[in-house]
Amino acid sequence: MRIKHGAMALLVAVVAGLGAWVAWGTGKSQAPESTFVLLDGSRQSTADLRGKVTLVNFWATSCTTCVAEMPEVISTYNKYHAKGFDTLAVAMSYDPPSYVVNFAETRKLPFKVAIDNTGAVARAWGDVQLTPTTYIVNKRGEIVKSFIGQPNFPELHRLIEKLLAEA
Repeated sequence: MRIKHGAMALLVAVVAGLGAWVAWGTGKSQAPESTFVLLDGSRQSTADLRGKVTLVNFWATSCTTCVAEMPEVISTYNKYHAKGFDTLAVAMSYDPPSYVVNFAETRKLPFKVAIDNTGAVARAWGDVQLTPTTYIVNKRGEIVKSFIGQPNFPELHRLIEKLLAEA
Protein backbone atom coordinates (compact mmCIF):
# COMPACT_ATOMS: atom_id res chain seq x y z
CA MET A 1 0.00 0.00 0.00
CA ARG A 2 2.81 2.39 0.88
CA ILE A 3 4.40 1.94 -2.58
CA LYS A 4 1.10 2.70 -4.31
CA HIS A 5 0.73 5.98 -2.39
CA GLY A 6 4.34 6.92 -3.16
CA ALA A 7 3.88 6.15 -6.84
CA MET A 8 0.62 8.12 -6.90
CA ALA A 9 2.28 11.10 -5.19
CA LEU A 10 5.08 10.99 -7.75
CA LEU A 11 2.58 10.82 -10.61
CA VAL A 12 0.62 13.78 -9.22
CA ALA A 13 3.84 15.79 -8.84
CA VAL A 14 4.92 15.00 -12.41
CA VAL A 15 1.51 15.85 -13.87
CA ALA A 16 1.35 19.09 -11.87
CA GLY A 17 4.84 20.02 -12.99
CA LEU A 18 4.04 19.24 -16.62
CA GLY A 19 0.83 21.27 -16.38
CA ALA A 20 2.79 24.26 -15.07
CA TRP A 21 5.36 23.76 -17.83
CA VAL A 22 2.70 23.67 -20.57
CA ALA A 23 1.00 26.75 -19.09
CA TRP A 24 4.34 28.57 -19.08
CA GLY A 25 3.81 29.52 -22.69
CA THR A 26 1.17 32.18 -22.11
CA GLY A 27 3.37 35.15 -21.14
CA LYS A 28 5.60 37.29 -23.36
CA SER A 29 9.35 36.94 -23.38
CA GLN A 30 11.94 37.88 -25.96
CA ALA A 31 12.77 35.04 -28.35
CA PRO A 32 16.32 33.85 -27.62
CA GLU A 33 19.14 34.85 -29.93
CA SER A 34 19.78 31.85 -32.15
CA THR A 35 21.24 31.00 -35.52
CA PHE A 36 19.25 28.52 -37.57
CA VAL A 37 21.09 26.53 -40.26
CA LEU A 38 18.62 25.89 -43.07
CA LEU A 39 18.58 22.85 -45.34
CA ASP A 40 20.09 24.86 -48.20
CA GLY A 41 23.05 25.76 -45.96
CA SER A 42 21.98 29.38 -45.46
CA ARG A 43 21.58 30.86 -42.01
CA GLN A 44 18.80 32.78 -40.37
CA SER A 45 18.92 34.47 -36.98
CA THR A 46 16.24 35.24 -34.44
CA ALA A 47 16.56 38.90 -35.48
CA ASP A 48 15.40 37.88 -38.97
CA LEU A 49 12.04 36.84 -37.48
CA ARG A 50 11.16 40.41 -36.50
CA GLY A 51 8.44 42.10 -38.52
CA LYS A 52 6.52 38.85 -39.06
CA VAL A 53 4.42 36.59 -36.90
CA THR A 54 6.40 33.34 -36.85
CA LEU A 55 5.65 29.79 -35.81
CA VAL A 56 8.86 28.07 -34.64
CA ASN A 57 8.26 24.32 -34.48
CA PHE A 58 10.75 21.89 -32.92
CA TRP A 59 10.08 18.46 -34.41
CA ALA A 60 11.59 15.15 -35.50
CA THR A 61 10.89 12.72 -38.32
CA SER A 62 10.65 9.93 -35.71
CA CYS A 63 7.92 11.79 -33.77
CA THR A 64 4.51 10.45 -34.78
CA THR A 65 2.67 13.52 -33.46
CA CYS A 66 5.06 15.78 -35.41
CA VAL A 67 4.43 13.88 -38.63
CA ALA A 68 0.66 13.83 -37.98
CA GLU A 69 0.46 17.59 -37.36
CA MET A 70 2.61 18.59 -40.35
CA PRO A 71 -0.31 18.85 -42.83
CA GLU A 72 -1.99 21.34 -40.44
CA VAL A 73 1.28 23.27 -40.06
CA ILE A 74 1.53 23.44 -43.87
CA SER A 75 -2.12 24.52 -44.16
CA THR A 76 -1.61 27.23 -41.51
CA TYR A 77 1.48 28.52 -43.33
CA ASN A 78 -0.37 28.58 -46.66
CA LYS A 79 -3.39 30.34 -45.14
CA TYR A 80 -1.46 33.20 -43.52
CA HIS A 81 1.88 33.52 -45.32
CA ALA A 82 0.74 36.26 -47.71
CA LYS A 83 -0.41 38.30 -44.68
CA GLY A 84 3.02 38.37 -42.99
CA PHE A 85 3.14 34.95 -41.28
CA ASP A 86 6.15 32.66 -41.44
CA THR A 87 7.04 29.19 -40.24
CA LEU A 88 10.40 27.76 -39.25
CA ALA A 89 10.59 24.01 -38.61
CA VAL A 90 13.63 23.09 -36.49
CA ALA A 91 14.63 19.42 -36.65
CA MET A 92 16.08 18.05 -33.43
CA SER A 93 19.79 17.19 -33.15
CA TYR A 94 19.14 13.43 -33.01
CA ASP A 95 17.24 13.47 -36.31
CA PRO A 96 19.49 12.24 -39.15
CA PRO A 97 19.88 15.10 -41.68
CA SER A 98 19.13 12.75 -44.59
CA TYR A 99 15.76 11.89 -43.00
CA VAL A 100 14.95 15.57 -42.55
CA VAL A 101 15.85 16.40 -46.17
CA ASN A 102 13.83 13.44 -47.44
CA PHE A 103 10.82 14.43 -45.30
CA ALA A 104 10.96 18.07 -46.42
CA GLU A 105 11.23 17.09 -50.08
CA THR A 106 8.62 14.31 -50.15
CA ARG A 107 6.09 16.37 -48.15
CA LYS A 108 6.93 19.51 -50.16
CA LEU A 109 7.28 21.63 -47.02
CA PRO A 110 6.69 25.21 -48.22
CA PHE A 111 8.48 26.88 -45.29
CA LYS A 112 12.04 27.04 -44.00
CA VAL A 113 13.46 23.93 -42.36
CA ALA A 114 16.52 24.07 -40.10
CA ILE A 115 18.60 21.27 -38.60
CA ASP A 116 19.80 21.81 -35.04
CA ASN A 117 22.89 19.56 -35.37
CA THR A 118 24.43 20.53 -32.03
CA GLY A 119 21.25 21.00 -29.99
CA ALA A 120 22.26 24.61 -29.27
CA VAL A 121 19.02 26.05 -30.68
CA ALA A 122 16.84 23.68 -28.64
CA ARG A 123 18.84 24.57 -25.50
CA ALA A 124 18.48 28.30 -26.18
CA TRP A 125 14.70 27.98 -26.60
CA GLY A 126 14.16 26.55 -23.11
CA ASP A 127 16.03 23.26 -23.44
CA VAL A 128 13.40 21.74 -25.72
CA GLN A 129 13.30 17.97 -25.21
CA LEU A 130 9.74 17.04 -26.12
CA THR A 131 8.47 17.14 -29.69
CA PRO A 132 6.57 18.75 -31.07
CA THR A 133 7.19 21.97 -29.20
CA THR A 134 5.88 25.06 -30.95
CA TYR A 135 6.41 28.74 -30.22
CA ILE A 136 4.47 31.68 -31.62
CA VAL A 137 6.64 34.79 -31.98
CA ASN A 138 5.03 38.19 -32.59
CA LYS A 139 6.29 40.95 -34.92
CA ARG A 140 8.44 42.39 -32.11
CA GLY A 141 10.31 39.12 -31.61
CA GLU A 142 8.50 38.16 -28.40
CA ILE A 143 7.31 34.63 -27.69
CA VAL A 144 3.61 35.02 -26.94
CA LYS A 145 2.58 31.36 -26.68
CA SER A 146 4.10 27.91 -26.63
CA PHE A 147 2.59 24.50 -27.13
CA ILE A 148 3.96 21.13 -26.11
CA GLY A 149 2.30 18.53 -28.26
CA GLN A 150 -0.02 19.28 -31.14
CA PRO A 151 -1.59 22.75 -30.91
CA ASN A 152 -5.32 23.32 -31.01
CA PHE A 153 -5.26 24.67 -34.57
CA PRO A 154 -8.51 26.72 -34.48
CA GLU A 155 -7.17 28.43 -31.30
CA LEU A 156 -3.77 28.88 -32.98
CA HIS A 157 -5.41 30.47 -36.04
CA ARG A 158 -7.32 32.96 -33.86
CA LEU A 159 -4.04 33.91 -32.15
CA ILE A 160 -2.23 34.31 -35.49
CA GLU A 161 -5.03 36.53 -36.81
CA LYS A 162 -4.89 38.67 -33.66
CA LEU A 163 -1.10 39.02 -33.89
CA LEU A 164 -1.17 39.80 -37.63
CA ALA A 165 -3.64 42.62 -36.93
CA GLU A 166 -1.25 44.27 -34.43
CA ALA A 167 0.89 47.16 -35.63
